[in-house]
Amino acid sequence: MIVFRYLSREVLVTLSAVSAVLLVIIMSGRFIKYLAQAASGVLDPGVLFMIMGFRLPGFMQLILPLGLFLGILLAYGRLYLESEMTVLAATGMSQQRLLWMTMAPATLVALLVTWLSLGLAPQGAAQVSMIVNQQDALTEFDTLVPGRFQALRDGTRITYTETLSDDRALLGGVFISEKRVSQNGAKDPGISVLVAEKGRQEVKADGRRYLILENGYRYDGNPGEANYRAIKYDTYGALLPKPEISEEVTDREAIPTRDLFGSDNPRYKAELQWRLALPLLVFIVTLIAVPLSRANPRQGRFLKLLPAILLYMAYLTILIAARGALERGKIPMSLGLWWVHLLFLGIGLLLLYWEALRLKFASRRSMQEVARG
Repeated sequence: MIVFRYLSREVLVTLSAVSAVLLVIIMSGRFIKYLAQAASGVLDPGVLFMIMGFRLPGFMQLILPLGLFLGILLAYGRLYLESEMTVLAATGMSQQRLLWMTMAPATLVALLVTWLSLGLAPQGAAQVSMIVNQQDALTEFDTLVPGRFQALRDGTRITYTETLSDDRALLGGVFISEKRVSQNGAKDPGISVLVAEKGRQEVKADGRRYLILENGYRYDGNPGEANYRAIKYDTYGALLPKPEISEEVTDREAIPTRDLFGSDNPRYKAELQWRLALPLLVFIVTLIAVPLSRANPRQGRFLKLLPAILLYMAYLTILIAARGALERGKIPMSLGLWWVHLLFLGIGLLLLYWEALRLKFASRRSMQEVARG
């Protein structure tokens, strides 16, 4: 029992450290992406941390199996280098017994991944989808940042305001550049530039919003050409489009797991098998990691780390590719993703019993040579 607690603690501590590092790396990259969208006016900066929080379960369901895999390699590799595993082997600790002891922390991780994969991750994805739909329904006033040029409407419109009131209703020093819509087959309709001393948002009783600009000019023409038109205005009004918020969940990752059971949609069936594959992945990578963690003190514990990571990435890549093929009907639904698990289960068993098989074949060859002699 003491050995079991010691090994479990080593694996779980290393798992926690590795998973924390991987989580920081992945979330930093995703946060930079969302930050760029907020800077361009696609997202409201106030929802960035909400999105990251809801995306956390989706990150963790993929990070934890890799963290466990690396945790076993690093923790057991250190024990081999410090000859602690040699002492345990001298007391009767076989590879099979070590594997069964390692399955205890692996079961905890698998239960956590199951909870994330079947429950929390779809709920988080649904919340992110709802937030994104709400962001798509925002007007220009909801995403404007004073002192910054922002591209709106797929880059066809650039908006700038020098000042913006706290209630986002009054603007000062407004500049708007918009590419005009082509009419009558015109190849280059040109652009329209609006400048105004100030502007305000006006909401009618029916809910429609208008941008009212005051004391400014409108310029229509093509850049570099002299045939442009300049209009001075005291008041200029433009209707702000307000898209409807979509309540429909279209992202398959956001679909509740209970809705995937019994569905005839191939995409839903593939998504269900993917969610069930992640907890099973934990047990199989544990089977692979235990024999790969065996290290020679003269070689160092990092010698097998790169091949082990490549093997793990091959496992995950084949699973993702098989899911895509399953959605397109190239793989029978009855076969599903199970063949990938069986393939790497065989690899894990081969690694586990490789040393015993090698000694057995070497002994048989020696006996044959002695018999010939």
